[in-house]
Amino acid sequence: MSDNLRSLSQKLKSGETDPVKLTREYLEKIESLDKKINSFIDVEKDEALKAAEESKKRYEAGSPLSDFDGIIVGIKDNIVQKGRASQAASKILENFVSPYSATVINKLQDAGMITLGRLNMDEFAMGSSTENSSVKTTKNPFDLERAPGGSSGGSAASVSAGLVPVSLGSDTGGSIRQPAAFCGITGLKPTYGTVSRYGLIAFASSLDQIGPLSTCVDDAEIIYDIIKGHDDFDSSSVPAKDFQDKDIEPENLKIGYPPEMLEGLDEEIKKSFFEVLDYLKKEVCKNEIKEIELPYQKYSVPVYYLTATSEASANLARFDGVRYGNRDKSAKDLEELYELSRTNGFGDEVKRRILLGTFALSSGYYDAFYGKAQKLRKLIQDDYKKAFADIDVIILPTTPTVPFKIGEKTTDPVSMYMSDVLTVGASLAGVPALSLPSPFEKLPVSVQLQGPFFSEKTLFNLGRKIEAAYPAKKPAL
Repeated sequence: MSDNLRSLSQKLKSGETDPVKLTREYLEKIESLDKKINSFIDVEKDEALKAAEESKKRYEAGSPLSDFDGIIVGIKDNIVQKGRASQAASKILENFVSPYSATVINKLQDAGMITLGRLNMDEFAMGSSTENSSVKTTKNPFDLERAPGGSSGGSAASVSAGLVPVSLGSDTGGSIRQPAAFCGITGLKPTYGTVSRYGLIAFASSLDQIGPLSTCVDDAEIIYDIIKGHDDFDSSSVPAKDFQDKDIEPENLKIGYPPEMLEGLDEEIKKSFFEVLDYLKKEVCKNEIKEIELPYQKYSVPVYYLTATSEASANLARFDGVRYGNRDKSAKDLEELYELSRTNGFGDEVKRRILLGTFALSSGYYDAFYGKAQKLRKLIQDDYKKAFADIDVIILPTTPTVPFKIGEKTTDPVSMYMSDVLTVGASLAGVPALSLPSPFEKLPVSVQLQGPFFSEKTLFNLGRKIEAAYPAKKPAL
């Protein structure tokens, strides 16, 4: 893995390196290693070096824009940037060049950070393995025969392999946390509404959140602090007056875990989880770590997939071959243009989810499926409210299995969907969740910390304690 952000910042400030040299070093790593991993869709070398030259001039003038001016960040392909191709790993948006930048991109650039390339992902963020990309299949740096997770697989793999120090991903039902877990790094899904979605190509608008993937907790916190904040361009953005940073020291935390959610997990996952739990009990917490109940969590996967696919059905209607993206030139009329452009432009998983969502929203089925899912979503949210009235943090594993082999689950969509069984609850409730490595021998394993709204600082504090005992391991590339 690469240096962390603070060490890179110190090297830049001391003159040990400069932004141009640093950028060239990362570009050389990408050139030599990414042919094995396939984490990048596009490496924007010229643009990055131009931005690095500008950053170097700022350092020479003694006026860097922030402590992290001149450090590169990888960007998931569904976060648009002005003048750059942004296709969300889909054929239907092939060669689409965005006329504007996402708010998070503007915030990174305001801090002087250099955006480098487009990172591979599951098409329109729909998947748990990055095998649904229309471009290529990303591989896990710890084992090239295994999946890096998804949908932010390229973002996770690039950080794990040291090709970038940090990256941005998006999390709808676990798409930052699950690939972070599979690749042995840290990933944060922020409180819903604390990071602007403006410029994020939408999958499910009530669930999508942009967040950081990094080698350590400190770096996740640094990037989160840069990209968070109210945005008038995002109607779901939390007003500045409502931000309430909840910052509790680890030794004072009340921690709970739901034993029913540990049933059916790989033995290696459970063993690692209880080792972390024992460490926290003995070395960190003054308070008892106790069992809690989240009775409606057992419905979270079907509720999530009905909600997300219904929203996807509406959001992806805009990709019709008329306004932007690929247009089928053989169509003879408007109806055929829609049909052929979407048939040839969308991959199988995207089609599957559009069909499922359209069915759930259709007349005669709306109340039975989508309506019922929303009632259960409220009960899942109430589960969290009740739990957080008594405790400060929920701890549980991030994934039910270790990284699976590429191709192992592609013929069984339901099995693939169950990869999200431990992450979708926090997404449905809108609460923050931090995934970080826990002890493992060969293949990465992680724990997940979930807290009430705006408790990111609390999660970071506890995460640092776990990280100190079980630091991230580097893949042997």
